Amino acid sequence: MISSKNEVTQNVAEEIKPGQPLLDLVNVCRDFDKVKVIKNVNLVVKKNEFFTLVGPSGSGKTTILKMLAGMDQPTSGDIVLGSKSISTLPPDKRPTCMVFQFLALFPHMTVGQNIEFPMRVKGMRAEDCIAKAQKLLDLVHLPEDYYNKNVMKCSGGERQRVAIARALAYDSEIILFDEPLSAIDAKLRKTLQKELKDLHRRSGKTFIYITHSLEEAMFMSDRVGVLCKGELKQVGTPEEIYAHPVSRFVAEFIGDVNIFPIRVKPTGGWGSTDFPGQLFKVEPHGDDLEGYIIVRPEALKLVKEGTQVDNVIECKVLNQFSLGSRSQFQLACGKKEITLELPRSEVDLNSVGKTIKIGWNAHDAIFVTE
Repeated sequence: MISSKNEVTQNVAEEIKPGQPLLDLVNVCRDFDKVKVIKNVNLVVKKNEFFTLVGPSGSGKTTILKMLAGMDQPTSGDIVLGSKSISTLPPDKRPTCMVFQFLALFPHMTVGQNIEFPMRVKGMRAEDCIAKAQKLLDLVHLPEDYYNKNVMKCSGGERQRVAIARALAYDSEIILFDEPLSAIDAKLRKTLQKELKDLHRRSGKTFIYITHSLEEAMFMSDRVGVLCKGELKQVGTPEEIYAHPVSRFVAEFIGDVNIFPIRVKPTGGWGSTDFPGQLFKVEPHGDDLEGYIIVRPEALKLVKEGTQVDNVIECKVLNQFSLGSRSQFQLACGKKEITLELPRSEVDLNSVGKTIKIGWNAHDAIFVTE
Protein backbone atom coordinates (compact mmCIF):
# COMPACT_ATOMS: atom_id res chain seq x y z
CA MET A 1 0.00 0.00 0.00
CA ILE A 2 1.01 3.67 -0.32
CA SER A 3 3.05 4.84 2.62
CA SER A 4 1.49 7.24 5.09
CA LYS A 5 3.99 9.97 4.17
CA ASN A 6 2.99 9.69 0.51
CA GLU A 7 -0.65 9.94 1.53
CA VAL A 8 0.14 13.07 3.53
CA THR A 9 1.85 14.88 0.64
CA GLN A 10 -0.80 13.72 -1.83
CA ASN A 11 -3.53 15.02 0.48
CA VAL A 12 -1.70 18.34 0.85
CA ALA A 13 -1.62 18.66 -2.95
CA GLU A 14 -5.29 17.71 -3.31
CA GLU A 15 -6.41 20.29 -0.75
CA ILE A 16 -4.87 23.14 -2.74
CA LYS A 17 -7.33 24.76 -5.14
CA PRO A 18 -6.65 25.11 -8.90
CA GLY A 19 -4.65 28.23 -9.70
CA GLN A 20 -3.17 28.48 -6.20
CA PRO A 21 0.57 27.97 -5.54
CA LEU A 22 1.35 24.25 -5.37
CA LEU A 23 5.15 23.99 -5.50
CA ASP A 24 7.50 26.72 -4.35
CA LEU A 25 11.25 26.63 -5.02
CA VAL A 26 12.89 29.03 -2.57
CA ASN A 27 16.48 30.12 -3.28
CA VAL A 28 17.28 26.64 -4.58
CA CYS A 29 20.96 25.95 -5.34
CA ARG A 30 22.68 22.76 -6.44
CA ASP A 31 26.45 22.38 -6.43
CA PHE A 32 28.48 19.59 -8.00
CA ASP A 33 32.16 19.50 -7.04
CA LYS A 34 31.92 23.12 -5.85
CA VAL A 35 30.46 24.22 -9.19
CA LYS A 36 27.08 25.94 -8.89
CA VAL A 37 24.84 24.20 -11.43
CA ILE A 38 21.62 25.76 -10.11
CA LYS A 39 21.88 29.30 -8.77
CA ASN A 40 19.26 30.72 -6.39
CA VAL A 41 16.21 29.63 -8.36
CA ASN A 42 12.91 31.01 -7.07
CA LEU A 43 9.84 29.62 -8.77
CA VAL A 44 6.17 29.03 -7.97
CA VAL A 45 4.20 26.42 -9.91
CA LYS A 46 0.41 26.67 -9.63
CA LYS A 47 -1.96 23.75 -9.25
CA ASN A 48 -3.35 22.38 -12.54
CA GLU A 49 -1.07 24.49 -14.75
CA PHE A 50 1.12 23.27 -17.59
CA PHE A 51 4.51 24.73 -16.69
CA THR A 52 7.56 24.26 -18.91
CA LEU A 53 11.23 24.85 -18.17
CA VAL A 54 13.10 25.58 -21.36
CA GLY A 55 16.77 26.27 -21.98
CA PRO A 56 19.83 25.12 -23.91
CA SER A 57 21.67 21.91 -23.07
CA GLY A 58 23.49 22.23 -19.76
CA SER A 59 21.23 24.99 -18.44
CA GLY A 60 20.07 22.91 -15.45
CA LYS A 61 16.59 21.78 -16.53
CA THR A 62 17.02 18.09 -15.69
CA THR A 63 18.73 18.89 -12.38
CA ILE A 64 15.70 20.91 -11.28
CA LEU A 65 13.33 18.16 -12.41
CA LYS A 66 15.28 15.54 -10.44
CA MET A 67 15.11 17.72 -7.33
CA LEU A 68 11.34 18.06 -7.76
CA ALA A 69 11.04 14.29 -8.17
CA GLY A 70 13.21 13.55 -5.11
CA MET A 71 16.02 11.92 -7.11
CA ASP A 72 18.34 14.71 -5.98
CA GLN A 73 18.36 17.30 -3.20
CA PRO A 74 19.22 21.00 -3.18
CA THR A 75 22.60 21.99 -1.75
CA SER A 76 20.76 24.92 -0.21
CA GLY A 77 17.30 26.44 -0.39
CA ASP A 78 14.00 24.64 -0.06
CA ILE A 79 11.26 22.95 -2.12
CA VAL A 80 7.84 23.50 -0.56
CA LEU A 81 4.56 21.71 -1.32
CA GLY A 82 1.79 23.95 -0.04
CA SER A 83 3.35 24.86 3.30
CA LYS A 84 5.28 21.58 3.76
CA SER A 85 9.00 21.23 2.95
CA ILE A 86 9.67 18.19 0.75
CA SER A 87 13.34 18.84 -0.07
CA THR A 88 14.55 15.71 1.73
CA LEU A 89 11.64 13.39 0.95
CA PRO A 90 12.49 10.43 -1.34
CA PRO A 91 10.58 9.97 -4.63
CA ASP A 92 8.05 7.48 -3.24
CA LYS A 93 6.97 9.94 -0.53
CA ARG A 94 6.03 12.73 -2.96
CA PRO A 95 2.84 13.33 -5.00
CA THR A 96 4.90 13.18 -8.21
CA CYS A 97 5.67 10.74 -11.01
CA MET A 98 7.87 11.10 -14.04
CA VAL A 99 7.70 10.35 -17.76
CA PHE A 100 11.32 9.76 -18.77
CA GLN A 101 13.00 10.72 -22.02
CA PHE A 102 13.63 7.05 -22.84
CA LEU A 103 10.28 5.93 -21.35
CA ALA A 104 11.63 3.05 -19.16
CA LEU A 105 8.79 0.71 -20.15
CA PHE A 106 9.03 -3.00 -19.27
CA PRO A 107 9.81 -4.72 -22.61
CA HIS A 108 8.61 -8.18 -21.50
CA MET A 109 5.15 -6.87 -20.54
CA THR A 110 2.03 -6.06 -22.52
CA VAL A 111 0.69 -2.53 -22.85
CA GLY A 112 -1.91 -3.27 -20.17
CA GLN A 113 0.61 -4.77 -17.77
CA ASN A 114 2.86 -1.72 -18.12
CA ILE A 115 -0.03 0.62 -17.33
CA GLU A 116 -1.20 -1.54 -14.41
CA PHE A 117 2.23 -1.82 -12.80
CA PRO A 118 1.98 1.17 -10.41
CA MET A 119 -1.54 0.18 -9.40
CA ARG A 120 -0.49 -3.38 -8.59
CA VAL A 121 2.45 -2.05 -6.55
CA LYS A 122 -0.09 -0.09 -4.50
CA GLY A 123 -2.02 -3.30 -3.84
CA MET A 124 -5.14 -2.55 -5.90
CA ARG A 125 -7.39 -5.47 -6.79
CA ALA A 126 -6.69 -7.06 -10.20
CA GLU A 127 -10.14 -6.26 -11.60
CA ASP A 128 -9.77 -2.60 -10.55
CA CYS A 129 -6.35 -2.42 -12.20
CA ILE A 130 -7.73 -3.78 -15.46
CA ALA A 131 -10.71 -1.43 -15.46
CA LYS A 132 -8.56 1.65 -14.79
CA ALA A 133 -5.93 0.59 -17.37
CA GLN A 134 -8.66 0.35 -20.01
CA LYS A 135 -9.93 3.83 -19.12
CA LEU A 136 -6.38 5.19 -19.40
CA LEU A 137 -5.96 3.56 -22.82
CA ASP A 138 -8.96 5.55 -23.98
CA LEU A 139 -7.63 8.71 -22.34
CA VAL A 140 -4.37 8.53 -24.32
CA HIS A 141 -6.17 7.55 -27.55
CA LEU A 142 -5.03 3.92 -27.81
CA PRO A 143 -7.47 1.19 -28.97
CA GLU A 144 -8.91 -1.14 -26.35
CA ASP A 145 -7.35 -4.19 -28.04
CA TYR A 146 -3.87 -2.77 -27.35
CA TYR A 147 -4.30 -3.95 -23.77
CA ASN A 148 -2.79 -7.38 -24.64
CA LYS A 149 -0.26 -6.13 -27.20
CA ASN A 150 3.44 -6.47 -26.38
CA VAL A 151 4.71 -2.97 -25.74
CA MET A 152 7.78 -3.50 -27.94
CA LYS A 153 5.52 -4.11 -30.94
CA CYS A 154 4.09 -0.62 -30.59
CA SER A 155 5.37 2.33 -32.61
CA GLY A 156 7.42 5.08 -30.98
CA GLY A 157 4.38 7.33 -30.63
CA GLU A 158 2.29 4.51 -29.16
CA ARG A 159 4.98 3.75 -26.58
CA GLN A 160 4.97 7.42 -25.62
CA ARG A 161 1.24 7.16 -24.98
CA VAL A 162 1.74 4.00 -22.88
CA ALA A 163 4.38 5.77 -20.78
CA ILE A 164 2.01 8.71 -20.18
CA ALA A 165 -0.87 6.34 -19.29
CA ARG A 166 1.40 4.55 -16.80
CA ALA A 167 2.33 7.90 -15.23
CA LEU A 168 -1.36 8.77 -14.90
CA ALA A 169 -1.97 5.37 -13.27
CA TYR A 170 0.06 6.53 -10.27
CA ASP A 171 -2.70 9.11 -9.78
CA SER A 172 -0.15 11.63 -8.55
CA GLU A 173 -1.05 15.30 -8.44
CA ILE A 174 2.12 16.36 -10.29
CA ILE A 175 3.46 14.71 -13.45
CA LEU A 176 7.03 15.51 -14.47
CA PHE A 177 8.12 15.17 -18.09
CA ASP A 178 11.81 14.78 -18.98
CA GLU A 179 11.92 15.72 -22.70
CA PRO A 180 9.59 12.81 -23.63
CA LEU A 181 9.17 13.84 -27.29
CA SER A 182 12.82 14.52 -28.16
CA ALA A 183 13.38 11.23 -30.02
CA ILE A 184 10.22 11.40 -32.15
CA ASP A 185 9.94 12.62 -35.74
CA ALA A 186 8.65 16.13 -36.34
CA LYS A 187 5.15 15.27 -37.63
CA LEU A 188 4.35 12.85 -34.80
CA ARG A 189 5.86 15.26 -32.27
CA LYS A 190 3.38 17.94 -33.33
CA THR A 191 0.49 15.48 -32.95
CA LEU A 192 1.64 14.42 -29.49
CA GLN A 193 2.10 18.04 -28.42
CA LYS A 194 -1.57 18.66 -29.17
CA GLU A 195 -2.57 15.46 -27.38
CA LEU A 196 -0.50 16.34 -24.31
CA LYS A 197 -2.12 19.76 -24.12
CA ASP A 198 -5.56 18.17 -24.42
CA LEU A 199 -4.64 15.44 -21.92
CA HIS A 200 -3.56 18.08 -19.43
CA ARG A 201 -6.97 19.71 -19.70
CA ARG A 202 -8.89 16.45 -19.37
CA SER A 203 -6.80 14.94 -16.56
CA GLY A 204 -6.80 18.00 -14.31
CA LYS A 205 -3.22 17.25 -13.24
CA THR A 206 -0.29 19.62 -12.80
CA PHE A 207 2.26 19.12 -15.60
CA ILE A 208 5.88 20.22 -15.22
CA TYR A 209 7.69 19.71 -18.50
CA ILE A 210 11.28 20.29 -19.56
CA THR A 211 12.54 20.69 -23.09
CA HIS A 212 15.24 22.40 -25.11
CA SER A 213 12.66 22.98 -27.85
CA LEU A 214 11.32 26.51 -27.94
CA GLU A 215 8.42 25.38 -30.13
CA GLU A 216 7.25 22.78 -27.59
CA ALA A 217 7.46 25.25 -24.73
CA MET A 218 5.51 27.97 -26.54
CA PHE A 219 2.95 25.60 -28.06
CA MET A 220 1.83 23.68 -24.97
CA SER A 221 2.50 25.74 -21.86
CA ASP A 222 0.40 27.97 -19.66
CA ARG A 223 3.66 29.51 -18.42
CA VAL A 224 7.30 29.12 -19.36
CA GLY A 225 10.51 29.52 -17.36
CA VAL A 226 13.70 30.26 -19.32
CA LEU A 227 16.93 28.87 -17.84
CA CYS A 228 20.49 29.82 -18.71
CA LYS A 229 23.55 28.44 -16.92
CA GLY A 230 21.53 27.52 -13.85
CA GLU A 231 19.76 30.87 -13.53
CA LEU A 232 16.06 31.41 -14.10
CA LYS A 233 16.08 34.40 -16.43
CA GLN A 234 12.36 34.96 -16.93
CA VAL A 235 9.00 33.40 -16.12
CA GLY A 236 5.75 34.26 -17.86
CA THR A 237 3.14 33.21 -20.37
CA PRO A 238 4.48 32.39 -23.86
CA GLU A 239 2.98 35.66 -25.09
CA GLU A 240 4.63 37.72 -22.32
CA ILE A 241 8.05 36.20 -22.89
CA TYR A 242 7.85 36.58 -26.66
CA ALA A 243 6.60 40.16 -26.58
CA HIS A 244 8.54 41.40 -23.55
CA PRO A 245 11.84 39.52 -23.10
CA VAL A 246 13.91 40.88 -20.23
CA SER A 247 17.29 40.26 -21.85
CA ARG A 248 19.04 39.67 -25.14
CA PHE A 249 19.49 35.98 -24.23
CA VAL A 250 15.77 35.42 -23.68
CA ALA A 251 14.86 37.29 -26.87
CA GLU A 252 17.29 35.24 -28.97
CA PHE A 253 16.28 31.95 -27.38
CA ILE A 254 12.54 32.51 -27.78
CA GLY A 255 12.64 33.18 -31.52
CA ASP A 256 14.28 34.83 -34.52
CA VAL A 257 15.36 38.39 -33.73
CA ASN A 258 17.28 41.30 -35.17
CA ILE A 259 19.49 42.91 -32.54
CA PHE A 260 21.08 46.34 -32.78
CA PRO A 261 23.46 47.63 -30.08
CA ILE A 262 22.35 51.17 -29.26
CA ARG A 263 23.27 54.14 -27.10
CA VAL A 264 20.32 56.39 -26.37
CA LYS A 265 21.26 60.04 -26.66
CA PRO A 266 20.93 62.40 -23.68
CA THR A 267 18.22 64.24 -25.64
CA GLY A 268 16.13 61.04 -25.47
CA GLY A 269 14.10 59.33 -28.19
CA TRP A 270 17.03 58.70 -30.55
CA GLY A 271 20.00 56.39 -30.35
CA SER A 272 23.23 55.73 -32.22
CA THR A 273 23.80 52.20 -33.56
CA ASP A 274 26.38 50.20 -35.47
CA PHE A 275 25.06 51.71 -38.72
CA PRO A 276 27.54 54.56 -39.36
CA GLY A 277 26.01 58.00 -39.28
CA GLN A 278 22.46 56.72 -38.69
CA LEU A 279 20.23 57.37 -35.70
CA PHE A 280 17.28 55.16 -34.79
CA LYS A 281 14.15 56.43 -33.13
CA VAL A 282 13.39 54.52 -29.92
CA GLU A 283 10.67 54.48 -27.32
CA PRO A 284 11.62 56.59 -24.25
CA HIS A 285 13.61 54.56 -21.71
CA GLY A 286 15.63 57.29 -20.02
CA ASP A 287 18.62 59.26 -21.21
CA ASP A 288 22.17 58.16 -22.00
CA LEU A 289 21.51 54.41 -21.83
CA GLU A 290 23.43 51.63 -23.49
CA GLY A 291 21.71 48.43 -24.52
CA TYR A 292 20.06 46.71 -27.47
CA ILE A 293 16.96 47.19 -29.51
CA ILE A 294 15.33 43.96 -30.61
CA VAL A 295 13.10 43.79 -33.68
CA ARG A 296 11.26 40.60 -34.54
CA PRO A 297 11.36 39.63 -38.25
CA GLU A 298 7.58 39.99 -38.54
CA ALA A 299 7.73 43.55 -37.13
CA LEU A 300 9.81 44.71 -40.10
CA LYS A 301 8.03 46.23 -43.10
CA LEU A 302 8.90 46.67 -46.74
CA VAL A 303 9.32 50.40 -47.23
CA LYS A 304 7.79 51.52 -50.51
CA GLU A 305 6.76 54.94 -51.75
CA GLY A 306 4.28 56.39 -49.30
CA THR A 307 5.21 54.03 -46.43
CA GLN A 308 5.64 55.88 -43.15
CA VAL A 309 7.88 54.26 -40.53
CA ASP A 310 10.20 55.65 -37.85
CA ASN A 311 13.37 53.84 -38.94
CA VAL A 312 14.51 52.86 -42.45
CA ILE A 313 17.57 50.92 -43.62
CA GLU A 314 18.65 49.70 -47.05
CA CYS A 315 19.49 46.01 -47.50
CA LYS A 316 20.44 43.49 -50.15
CA VAL A 317 18.43 40.26 -50.38
CA LEU A 318 20.74 37.26 -49.94
CA ASN A 319 18.27 34.38 -49.65
CA GLN A 320 14.57 33.66 -49.52
CA PHE A 321 12.88 30.78 -47.65
CA SER A 322 9.29 29.55 -47.87
CA LEU A 323 7.41 29.09 -44.58
CA GLY A 324 4.10 28.13 -46.16
CA SER A 325 1.81 31.14 -45.69
CA ARG A 326 4.82 33.38 -45.05
CA SER A 327 8.28 33.89 -46.51
CA GLN A 328 11.50 34.65 -44.69
CA PHE A 329 14.36 36.67 -46.14
CA GLN A 330 18.04 36.78 -45.25
CA LEU A 331 19.24 40.34 -45.83
CA ALA A 332 22.61 42.08 -45.70
CA CYS A 333 22.99 45.65 -44.53
CA GLY A 334 26.69 46.36 -44.76
CA LYS A 335 28.34 43.62 -42.67
CA LYS A 336 25.18 42.96 -40.65
CA GLU A 337 22.67 40.22 -41.51
CA ILE A 338 18.98 40.86 -40.90
CA THR A 339 15.97 38.53 -40.99
CA LEU A 340 12.69 39.73 -42.50
CA GLU A 341 9.39 37.81 -42.52
CA LEU A 342 6.45 38.72 -44.72
CA PRO A 343 3.07 37.28 -45.74
CA ARG A 344 3.22 35.48 -49.10
CA SER A 345 0.89 38.11 -50.58
CA GLU A 346 3.58 40.79 -50.12
CA VAL A 347 6.46 38.76 -51.55
CA ASP A 348 8.36 39.26 -54.79
CA LEU A 349 9.38 35.71 -55.72
CA ASN A 350 12.42 36.97 -57.67
CA SER A 351 13.90 39.28 -55.05
CA VAL A 352 17.26 37.56 -54.41
CA GLY A 353 20.07 39.95 -55.29
CA LYS A 354 17.87 43.03 -55.23
CA THR A 355 18.30 46.03 -52.95
CA ILE A 356 15.26 46.88 -50.84
CA LYS A 357 14.35 49.25 -48.03
CA ILE A 358 12.93 47.92 -44.78
CA GLY A 359 11.82 49.67 -41.63
CA TRP A 360 10.01 49.53 -38.33
CA ASN A 361 8.27 51.81 -35.88
CA ALA A 362 9.81 52.61 -32.51
CA HIS A 363 6.93 50.99 -30.58
CA ASP A 364 7.54 47.68 -32.43
CA ALA A 365 11.08 47.35 -31.04
CA ILE A 366 12.07 46.01 -27.61
CA PHE A 367 14.78 47.74 -25.61
CA VAL A 368 16.93 45.72 -23.18
CA THR A 369 20.06 46.69 -21.29
CA GLU A 370 21.71 43.24 -21.14
